[in-house]
Amino acid sequence: MRVSKLFFQTLREVPADADIVSHQLMLRAGMIHQIAAGIFDFLPLALRTKHKIEDIFREEMDAIGGQEVTLPMVHPAELWQKTGRWYQIGSDMARFKDRNDRDMVLGMTHEEIMADLAKKFVKSYRQLPMMLYQIQTKFRDEPRPRAGLLRVREFTMKDAYTFDRDEAGIDAYYPHFYQAYFNIFRRCGVDVVAVKSDTGMMGGRMAHEFMALTDIGEDTLVLCDNCGYSANRQVAVFRKPEPPAADSLPVEEVATPNVATIAALAEFLGIPESETAKAVFMIADVEQPDGTVKEQFVFCVVRGDMELNETKLTNTIKARRLRPATTPEIKAVGAEPGYGSPIGIQRDQVLLVVDELVARSANLVAGANREGYHLRNTNHGRDYEADIIVDLVAAGDGHACPQCGAPLYTSRGVEVGNIFKLGTKYTKAMGATYLDENGEEKPIVMGSYGIGSGRLMAVIIEIYHDDAGIQWPITVAPYQVMLVSLATEKTPEVVAAAERIYADLQRAGVEVLYDDRDERAGVKFNDADLLGIPIRLTIGAKGLKNGVVEGKLRRNGESFEFAIDSIVDDVAALVAAEIDRVNAAAVPMPFED
Repeated sequence: MRVSKLFFQTLREVPADADIVSHQLMLRAGMIHQIAAGIFDFLPLALRTKHKIEDIFREEMDAIGGQEVTLPMVHPAELWQKTGRWYQIGSDMARFKDRNDRDMVLGMTHEEIMADLAKKFVKSYRQLPMMLYQIQTKFRDEPRPRAGLLRVREFTMKDAYTFDRDEAGIDAYYPHFYQAYFNIFRRCGVDVVAVKSDTGMMGGRMAHEFMALTDIGEDTLVLCDNCGYSANRQVAVFRKPEPPAADSLPVEEVATPNVATIAALAEFLGIPESETAKAVFMIADVEQPDGTVKEQFVFCVVRGDMELNETKLTNTIKARRLRPATTPEIKAVGAEPGYGSPIGIQRDQVLLVVDELVARSANLVAGANREGYHLRNTNHGRDYEADIIVDLVAAGDGHACPQCGAPLYTSRGVEVGNIFKLGTKYTKAMGATYLDENGEEKPIVMGSYGIGSGRLMAVIIEIYHDDAGIQWPITVAPYQVMLVSLATEKTPEVVAAAERIYADLQRAGVEVLYDDRDERAGVKFNDADLLGIPIRLTIGAKGLKNGVVEGKLRRNGESFEFAIDSIVDDVAALVAAEIDRVNAAAVPMPFED
């Protein structure tokens, strides 16, 4: 492709509304154009990279037995109603009516559609296991699109689905996806960690997220360097300290004027925060046995030096949504904001959920449900009884690893892929069954596996850039080589040589972007750095006179010279070596259930 014909426009200034590097550079390099919040045009350079990423998807999915399909983006609502997600998902789901007044959905994922497909086509155990995948547009009406391609409303996803006879089948298939995902990301130049995660709206019994460690990440990961433990903070656990044994002491009310936080309480009484109990008030939407949804006041108690993990609470009580309780709601159950405890509240109006460490700790200081007062020596089992005792708290820096006891640490990460063991949640709802060897009808067991190509593209740029622009790994770069001609009106021989090299490299299968514009050398070099093409070739009158073309690697600035007589073979060899260098990172990864 000649730059003079390329549909793009570079920008020298950073766009004011672009808040992260990948968004800024993709706009500056003329790769994307925003037409609405969270909705982007992909221009030629971006689309070439997107296609390369998706070709890697296909190669790795095909390698583990996948078959590609394309399913519709528009779905009849009754399929989502059968699984219940029509009612569970809020305004993130785009709903509309067709001309026949039939409820329809813009697909945000395809579990229902795939389960329906399996219902129609799978009849016998002999057809299982099976894996289908697609690369398809999705729409999720994200309330706060941000960060360029990282949080959008319309996006492209590779979503794959496995169909097995039983749980043992998916347990056997799951590690193949685990390895394939590591291969995909590393072939794209992205190193990731796989962390156990919450199954969320997808459901199922196991999920892993593949995280690229970067400060722009919205997820907090809990990691252990000693043994390799890794989990999203939403589900991470840690080895809790054993509370000291002590006899229960009498409850004693103590005046604590203007002391409405745990930190202030600990300072006022001269005790560590670990000797206090913290009340957290939430309102949950909980599904009732008859299918209706009811608001439930949830009173949570955790130790004062720890934080409530809302995901753990959500999963424990099977809530659809959680929100903080308002002051009037708190007072209505007999509690006092800033001075709350389970002692003396109207128990018939609350669901009391207590962290297991609080239940095992003696003589904690808690609120008196009276402004300006706290209670010393509160004890679970004597002074109040929980409805549920469970692990409720979030793991954090310095907590003990649940596997080896070493200190944990946290890091920010961007989710670039996820895999789920869905089980029979969707197939039972859709009636997708098969006949086993004995002619017995059984539900198909499903798995779901997703990667967003646009998000992955943005993460690659977040990792590979410098002050001058993008530094694409060669496996996903729009072009492998950028040929820059420094010809002038006085050097027609440079034009001729550049044209010949351009044609010869193309014939050799090298992807070349040829800057044939009538621009200053500085403009061409700046654009080459901004676009991030991995190998730059510069041909000018001086080099041509000496029989050489200057070369430069974008990733590290290394410079060298190619002899014109052997330039095609030498450049092709360099391209192959750079591809091998990136792909060498795709090594076997052990999977631990």
